[in-house]
Amino acid sequence: MGRIGTAAGVHAVLLTYTLIAIFPVVIVVLNSFKNRRGIFTEPLALPTAETFSTEGYATVLNQGNFLLYYGNSLIVTIVSLFLILLCGAMAAHALSEYRFKLNTLLGVYLILGIMVPIRLGTVAILQLMVDLSLVNTLVSLILVYTAQGLPVAIFILTEFMRTLSRDIKDCARVDGLSEYRIFFEVVLPLIRPVLATVAVFSMIPIWNDLWFPLILASSDATKTVTLGVQQFIGQYTVNWSAVLASLSIAILPVLVLYAIFSRQLISGITAGAVKG
Repeated sequence: MGRIGTAAGVHAVLLTYTLIAIFPVVIVVLNSFKNRRGIFTEPLALPTAETFSTEGYATVLNQGNFLLYYGNSLIVTIVSLFLILLCGAMAAHALSEYRFKLNTLLGVYLILGIMVPIRLGTVAILQLMVDLSLVNTLVSLILVYTAQGLPVAIFILTEFMRTLSRDIKDCARVDGLSEYRIFFEVVLPLIRPVLATVAVFSMIPIWNDLWFPLILASSDATKTVTLGVQQFIGQYTVNWSAVLASLSIAILPVLVLYAIFSRQLISGITAGAVKG
């Protein structure tokens, strides 16, 4: 009975937290299908025949270049995630597999990036991008987000890779596989759950970021979806239907990513908890 009570208590806490986390998202989506009157008079109610409206979505899709901004966010996020996972996995493999001088010091140096907020270097980053002529390009955002995500990726992947059996890799070496083939054909398949975990946790701050797009890529051709939402917010008036519709559309990639990697994400978190 004690175990059952403990399990019930844990599940109750988790369920409560889940409901609290999901509630704002549900409210945003529901109100995106309402007119202005429905949003302000009945914000917690379901859309009715009187309040239902898709005007917000029509405005988002037809006004301005929101689809372009959406595409820019997808490009920046996908390329940044690819570089974070590839470079982070390769660095973690080197730190965990090979023993060389300054191995520990190098690992500490890379992990220090977790403790230092990247926004503290905004002025230096902006100056560097100006010198490289990368301002108002998607490349500048990709480089910044890759640098931002690598420390966490290297830390998580290094700790997990240290738990992998060396016998499997040694057998691959005996079979004549090169170190690169061992990494891509042996190591990567074994760490897919952890890669999924890193991908999900790295994507959210990249997709939702407003700071660096505003500073490094604020031109109309390079705006991201977070900046695109701002076009519906004026100095004196706000098109709330369009704002809520654009936010609802912006949620989709995160939901799709979670749906694709949900099983591996749970496996990765569980594996990290067990091995830690």
